[in-house]
Amino acid sequence: MTDNYKLSDYLLDVVKYMGSDDIFGVPGDYNLQLLDHITHRPDLSWKGNANELNASYMADGYAREKGFATFITTFGVGELSAINGLSGSIAEHVPVLEIVGAPTNKVQNNGSLVHHTFGDHNFDRFEKAHRALGIKSARLDSENAINKINEVAKYIYETKNPAYIILPTNLVEMEVNKSLQTDIPNLFTKDTIISDKSEKQIVSAINNSKSPVIIMGHEVDRFNVFDDIKSFASNNNIPVLDLGLGKGNIDESFDNFVGTYNGQISDEDINKYVENADTVILVGAKLTDSVTGGFTQQFDESNTIVLNYDNARIYGKDVDSDYNFKNIINALSTTKLEISLNAVNGNNKEIELTPSDNTLTQSFYDNAIQNFASKNNTIVAEQGTSFFGLADKRMPKGAKFFGQPLWGSIGYAFPASLGSQIANKKRRVVLSTGEGSLQLTIQELGLAFREKLNPIMFVIENSGYTVERVIHGMTEPYNDVPKLNYGLMPQAFGAKEDEYDFIEVSTEKELLDAMATAKEETDKFVLIQVNMAVKDVPTQLAKTATAFANQNK
Repeated sequence: MTDNYKLSDYLLDVVKYMGSDDIFGVPGDYNLQLLDHITHRPDLSWKGNANELNASYMADGYAREKGFATFITTFGVGELSAINGLSGSIAEHVPVLEIVGAPTNKVQNNGSLVHHTFGDHNFDRFEKAHRALGIKSARLDSENAINKINEVAKYIYETKNPAYIILPTNLVEMEVNKSLQTDIPNLFTKDTIISDKSEKQIVSAINNSKSPVIIMGHEVDRFNVFDDIKSFASNNNIPVLDLGLGKGNIDESFDNFVGTYNGQISDEDINKYVENADTVILVGAKLTDSVTGGFTQQFDESNTIVLNYDNARIYGKDVDSDYNFKNIINALSTTKLEISLNAVNGNNKEIELTPSDNTLTQSFYDNAIQNFASKNNTIVAEQGTSFFGLADKRMPKGAKFFGQPLWGSIGYAFPASLGSQIANKKRRVVLSTGEGSLQLTIQELGLAFREKLNPIMFVIENSGYTVERVIHGMTEPYNDVPKLNYGLMPQAFGAKEDEYDFIEVSTEKELLDAMATAKEETDKFVLIQVNMAVKDVPTQLAKTATAFANQNK
């Protein structure tokens, strides 16, 4: 044990190596000593949040941009506040690590009645709650702390799933051998796996098809395999679609990309590719209700080849056990099939907009956002009118897009967009959210101005929870929300007058003028209030809402 190197130093060196340059969270007395080790080192930045739920959302957005994120909470009250956000990271396969500062091992072993507990001598109930949700968990102790940290780190690296570490306060300053630091890169090397048998099975099945299509999901981004899929599709003239869950982290401008699929409620020219396919190759996808038009996809396992990170099936039967997701996708990238297919024309056309003084509609707004997006933008869409209106819009080359269509936690998008912006200051985030969703997490405006972030935020003001209205209760008061004065919000949360611009729009021309201004004001946080009618909803949302309502009967 040399150079006064602590267990907390080792843990932070691991998360730094994995990609967390910024760490989110909320201070509490069980994690304060750990936070000292963050704030006292030059290569990490502490981003304190307004609450733990927002921290978990922000970490999720950061990880979607950077590949990994870390946030810190305190025992009990803090981790339970964050568990919703961490659950979203599980559902949508986002690699996030939560570190929980906990009472000392002595306090826990004695069952002392300390604060942030139920006062019942039981200190493992919160850990059990995380384990019950399928979250990889590790409670550190003096004997095996290093091994447990390493195990969790390798798990996140290999699976891209979230995890959870409990760090008792008495271990924060525990000295460990500094030579461990040099071994950290070795944690992230993989054994060589040969997937010859499963590769032959998969290629043979595709060769026996006559009109295959590829549908991509979120795991394509998590495991960074899009370029391989692009090569495979281009080499063999295979049409490619994506799902809303996974959209925008791939290049939607390449010739073989034909659109975003959403079951039978997709546009007709997109549906025909799936309807006419005899084999659907699903890559890293989950067929959830919100991205399949309420389970209206036009295929089943009898004509589907499923390639996911943890399993593969050909027409309902498992492939050989030597299957490895990245190996197979990499092998396909150079595969030239025996079948001959016609070249694909993705019809990548821009939408022409002729603005007028007419009242702004959801349809015009969605098309305007598509035209507004550029190669250095990440479009973040809150679940609801924003997501369903934008998910089928094609993003330009270089642009990114994400929402949370599976977990669908209201209020997620705002802090997630800030996390994405922090992860990559060279990109400019464009957020589209509803006023109802924003009210849940608006506290993070304070962080945005403190950190001098300059995103563009569109707030759709249409008097309530529109997505809920179209599912059930169009005129019911439970779908109403209070009206806020968004023009006053920036200064209320600490902004100086030269740090932001607030613009309110109600017509088509006003929207495009505001967008032009926002593009010019790159050094400001631009908040645009978009006024729309209560019952104006995207077509795909209206159709999906009908499916959801029928599911709930």
